[in-house]
Amino acid sequence: MAKRAARNKLRDRDCEESGTVQALFPSSVGWNPLEADIRDRKYVKNVRALSTTQQTLIDAMDDHSVVVALGPAGTGKTYLAIAKAVDALERGRANRIVLSRPAVEAGENLGFLPGDVGEKLAPYLRPLYDALTERLGTKRLKMLLAEGAIEVAPVAYMRGRTLNDGFIVIDEAQNCTYGQLKMLLTRLGWRSTMVLTGDPDQTDLLPGLTGLKEIAQKLERVEGVAVVRLGEADIVRHPLVAGMLSVL
Repeated sequence: MAKRAARNKLRDRDCEESGTVQALFPSSVGWNPLEADIRDRKYVKNVRALSTTQQTLIDAMDDHSVVVALGPAGTGKTYLAIAKAVDALERGRANRIVLSRPAVEAGENLGFLPGDVGEKLAPYLRPLYDALTERLGTKRLKMLLAEGAIEVAPVAYMRGRTLNDGFIVIDEAQNCTYGQLKMLLTRLGWRSTMVLTGDPDQTDLLPGLTGLKEIAQKLERVEGVAVVRLGEADIVRHPLVAGMLSVL
């Protein structure tokens, strides 16, 4: 174990010194999305960028209090934001993580869901729990949720709050109206970082209701706010995702 840790540490140092990022699909590994047994799915403690723009996003979250990450599906927006949030919590740079997303259905009406408020909202918040579970593990995630160090809440419950000493991630921001995003941005408190992620071209709201694109354009003129735009070259899902998005 000690030898392996030393090799990994040396590899990470060499990568940082060279200023390079990992290739999305290294030819030496022969990664094939149709052959799942070949793909390396081991847990990675320190998340590293797989593209130059992803590295720009990671650096922006280190250097800015407000970051807006725009890009198509599969570019790692949510995962990188949650990974940085967990890292900030583990290193003591944040006392809590607050994750929020709008409870908007993707083009279909599921009707009334059974259970209490938490059970009704669980399907909408599932993607956030999935990313948290991958970074922390089920047992530690449950402990941090019970302690209140991690909070997952819908946008509707955010009004009137001031979020100090935290790392806030607003996911699926393209499903928020301009008014909702303005409300969320003004929740930012002292010593906190807020990251908004979304794809303006994939909103589930009625035409003209999403406010993400307008908010991003206005925030680009504000000093201290970073707007990072990822593209098809940054997609890290199945290679066909990028191809399909180019024609859909």
